[in-house]
Amino acid sequence: MKKLKLTLKLLFVLLPIVALAQTATINGVILDEFNQPIDAVNIKSGDLGTQTNSNGFFSLKIPANTDVTVVFSHVSFKNVEATFNLKNGEIFEFNPIMKQDAVQISTVVLNGKKRKDVEGIITIAPDALIKIPGAQAGVENLLKTLPGVSSNNELSTQYSVRGGNYDENLIYVNGIEVYRPFLIRSGQQEGLSFVNSDLVSNIEFSAGGFQAKYGDKLSSVLDITYKKPTDFGVAANLSLLGGSLAVETASNDSKFTGIVGLRYRDNSLLVDAQETETNFTPTFADLQSYFTYRFTDKFELSFLGNASLNKYNYIPLTRQTNFGTLDNPLALVVRYEGQEKDQYQTLFGALSANYKVNDDLDLSLVTSTYHTTEEEYFDILAQYALGEVNSNIGDDNFGEVEFAEGIGSQLNHGRNDLDALISTIEAKGTYTKNENEFKFSIKYTNEDIRDRLVEWEVIDSAGFSINPPSSDAFNEQPYEPYQGPLEAYQNVRATNSTVINRLQAYVQWSLRSKIGEHDVWYNAGVRSHSWTVDDALSNQSVSQSVFSPRAQFAIKPNWDKDMLFRISGGLYYQPPFYRELRDRFGVVNTDVKAQKSVHLVVGNDYSFKIWDRPFKLTSEAYYKKLTDVNPYTLENVRIRYRANNNAEAYAYGLDLRLNGEFVPGTESWFSFGYLKTEENINDRGYIPRPTDQRLKFAALFQDYVPNIPSMKMYLNLVYNTGLPGGSPSYADPYVYQNRLPDYKRADVGLQFVLVDKDKQFDSGWKKPFKELSFGFEIFNVFNVQNSITNTWVRDVYSKRQYAIPNYLTPRVFNVRTTMRF
Repeated sequence: MKKLKLTLKLLFVLLPIVALAQTATINGVILDEFNQPIDAVNIKSGDLGTQTNSNGFFSLKIPANTDVTVVFSHVSFKNVEATFNLKNGEIFEFNPIMKQDAVQISTVVLNGKKRKDVEGIITIAPDALIKIPGAQAGVENLLKTLPGVSSNNELSTQYSVRGGNYDENLIYVNGIEVYRPFLIRSGQQEGLSFVNSDLVSNIEFSAGGFQAKYGDKLSSVLDITYKKPTDFGVAANLSLLGGSLAVETASNDSKFTGIVGLRYRDNSLLVDAQETETNFTPTFADLQSYFTYRFTDKFELSFLGNASLNKYNYIPLTRQTNFGTLDNPLALVVRYEGQEKDQYQTLFGALSANYKVNDDLDLSLVTSTYHTTEEEYFDILAQYALGEVNSNIGDDNFGEVEFAEGIGSQLNHGRNDLDALISTIEAKGTYTKNENEFKFSIKYTNEDIRDRLVEWEVIDSAGFSINPPSSDAFNEQPYEPYQGPLEAYQNVRATNSTVINRLQAYVQWSLRSKIGEHDVWYNAGVRSHSWTVDDALSNQSVSQSVFSPRAQFAIKPNWDKDMLFRISGGLYYQPPFYRELRDRFGVVNTDVKAQKSVHLVVGNDYSFKIWDRPFKLTSEAYYKKLTDVNPYTLENVRIRYRANNNAEAYAYGLDLRLNGEFVPGTESWFSFGYLKTEENINDRGYIPRPTDQRLKFAALFQDYVPNIPSMKMYLNLVYNTGLPGGSPSYADPYVYQNRLPDYKRADVGLQFVLVDKDKQFDSGWKKPFKELSFGFEIFNVFNVQNSITNTWVRDVYSKRQYAIPNYLTPRVFNVRTTMRF
């Protein structure tokens, strides 16, 4: 009996202790009415309490399995009170919006601005990724509407930023750098972007002057964060261009979260609409996953994986391109034989371990591996006739070629293989102390690349073989006999085995402070990058190192107007990747140095209200001075470098963006950009670079039908002036400068929403859905004939070369449905 009493006493003592040991965590970001973080918010629950930091973030432990009331208070805002009942170990994200107290008037300070504004980073709502129409819907489709970002190819997910090329853009997913396939030559071969829109929770983009924590590229940073689900859900999207399926889940104690996305794309709808008649059987598919497991409140493990298979089988049949003038209409008629068979298979996996040492120090260890095997095989014979077109309306032969001024054939052969394995390991951390934030990292990368390049082209004009432009023996047939050896018009043969080892590190410091009554923010850091290139063919090994200091400063004056000013810049390097080491003949040059650029960016954000709705005007002026430039030619989306550093260049411009609620409850924006970029190769003088996109205007507009609010309308409008890519790729750019026509495109989408967060159903067939909508899209509404390159055909009589445009997609109709369970 005494033992029983003692046992009961121990239970009464231990039960409260056990109950106290069962805890849950609430964390989140506290925002004001303008979605701006608030710091120094007091968060109390009985004897428990904490405060938000300078970014509005908080984390509070509360007892589990019981009702707990938490009060959020701030001297300048009305209190927020909420009651929680969470499971043991559960982490609940709560992001309350605090409204200003009508009695108290607070001073607008820098801490009330979004953290990304002071860093010059644009944040995009992920919901827009799926809704906005485009031939390549996704994050890149939205980026192309931003100032400073240009693309003249709706079939491609690649883009240039402020005069840089496609290889100068960094892409991160959950802090891990991702890569693109190497051998892609045209937009229609690309298929899928790496970023899966169904998995995205946050999108951040910087067009220049970015911090030291980001890698060594010259132009831009796209930083994507994938979701950590809190519940089970399914999302599906279907259209004539393919479909996607995403499944997300979380365990009952929220320790495990997972999201998996499957995508399939078929470009036939777009390719079949082009002027070249083809048999086209593409297969673009990928499977992505992101899993996290929280072992304790301090330690978490996450895995990001991707498997992608792109097959591109292309059999061109015929093509007719009409060009010329009304007085002299001409046409190029081509009949094809042969086919192209390409395959790109990529596997990517990354494992990340995060450990919170204490409230001031976070540490992470990240390992990743990227493996791509790529095949590009083609044999295509094109037999063409160039001549005058029958322009007699009503004639049976109207539109057909009546008299051929040039005839010939062109045979293209390719057998290209590439195998690349890229492995990385990185240790990084964040330390905060008295409003000072320090970030640091050290990273090792091994790039093992094996490559075989075999391409040749033979051109026949009027029955006579044409020698290459570089040949001293340019034939004059049929007027003079040619007795020299026959040469291929272009001939590239190379086999390479290259290993690149890289060691990168950075450290940076940030601080929020005041100058008088004005709030300021500082950031300064430095990166180091050392690399060694080992080439098996030449048996050479070359090592180089660079250091990249960078800084940012922002000030928010204590004015009545809500203004923010910032300046950023530094010395940016781009150590050569494999493609930059390989010249146009396929030979690897291990001595290629890092391209160097000095950035200076001055910006301003002006937030204001019109019609009692929020708007913001963002302005940025920039200048870049580039040295040790590696010149290149650009044809469609394929870049061929000269693999030397014999040029210097510059770029300057102005970017403007006005975004806000032009229609209540929806965000739209208008962008304008002016750019000038030129290069000086071998001191021959400055000429426009291949990315010299002088003017750019874009609009992304969302609206709804007033009498039918469930009917949404989306407009994606882009206008770019022509790029200097209209001359032959082999031509000397100093002799032959020719620009492509301006790029003009408008895509429109109509979406009828049956179910969304504001329209839920408790019964009927709509009950299972959280979201359900059906849409109709029109790509290239005005049916503008945009061209990406020119095909050059020789007139046998006048020896004149005609530039025949290679047109992109015409007007195309698409239907789609989006659903979420």
